[in-house]
Amino acid sequence: MQQEKDITIYDIARVLNISASTVSRGLKNHHTVSIVTREKIAKTAKAMGYRINNFAKNLRKPGTRTIGVMIPELDSQFTTSVLAGIEKITSMAGYDLIIGHSAESWEKEAMNAQNFFDKRVDGLIVALAYDTDSLDHFTPFITKKIPLVFFDRVEDAGQGVIIVIDNFKAGYEATAHLIQEGCTRIAHFTANLKRNVFSDRFKGYQQALATYGLFYTPEWTFINDQTEEVIRAVTHTLLDSSPRPDGIFIANDFCAAVCIKTIKEAGLKVPEDIAIVGFNNDAIGKLMDPTITTIDYPGLEMGETAARQMLDLLEHPPKRVVRKKILIGSELIIRESSLHSSKGSPDRTR
Repeated sequence: MQQEKDITIYDIARVLNISASTVSRGLKNHHTVSIVTREKIAKTAKAMGYRINNFAKNLRKPGTRTIGVMIPELDSQFTTSVLAGIEKITSMAGYDLIIGHSAESWEKEAMNAQNFFDKRVDGLIVALAYDTDSLDHFTPFITKKIPLVFFDRVEDAGQGVIIVIDNFKAGYEATAHLIQEGCTRIAHFTANLKRNVFSDRFKGYQQALATYGLFYTPEWTFINDQTEEVIRAVTHTLLDSSPRPDGIFIANDFCAAVCIKTIKEAGLKVPEDIAIVGFNNDAIGKLMDPTITTIDYPGLEMGETAARQMLDLLEHPPKRVVRKKILIGSELIIRESSLHSSKGSPDRTR
């Protein structure tokens, strides 16, 4: 089957019996074309199915008006909110987004980076995969002075702008809250410690134990993939241990929800037997019984900040290599799942 030919400004010009240059100016809403003619051109273009050829247009001017965004996971409310923040700011500035998904794989991340480079994106916004231990695949961007902005999953030694929360402080506060609620045997569910978000929260967890005079028990730190099956298995392992932990600080709210469900199925109570603190402030936290104490991780704000930093780099190209770190605020939201001994009301921040 022969592909239908794209409608051009010359086709519109023939129908209206005007010049192609007039059609071109009319489609751009140029003041030299009368309002009546502009309306005729727009109406005819729509009826004929005309599409603006952005590719051809971009060949005639520097830049592609596109920004690449690399994300490690898709099924995350945090990621969704970050993307919403990025899109909100970049769309107002007239930029399109190209999304790349690394699926927590360094190899796929490197392939996506090359693909973005080949597509001539004007800039790249990145959250690193679990196992990324080298930033060499971003070297072509640095060489060509293409702006880089990293968020959430970052390398402090890298070049570009990095945007994070204070994960050490968040991990400390989450653990300290469990201790203040009377927990003395606190476990930690986390993920690959190569990544700053998990290693910094882990260090905060360890520091809180030390500050309050509690021993760190390596057997109660579980470094695993964050899938439902794995979290269920890890929770069962924990429940079979002796002595059994009376508190758990967990890397995200989805895993906290799975853990709570597994504990309840085993005939135990949350928070009376085991208190739980999650992370991210996902919607599932308010829907669970009990509701989940968590760390609010403002994804929308992080996305908006990343986009604004990118636009600033594009509009005001720096003369030197950029190394800049921006901290976004976070806070502990106390709900029912962590109230191990207190009788205070839930849903408060600290």
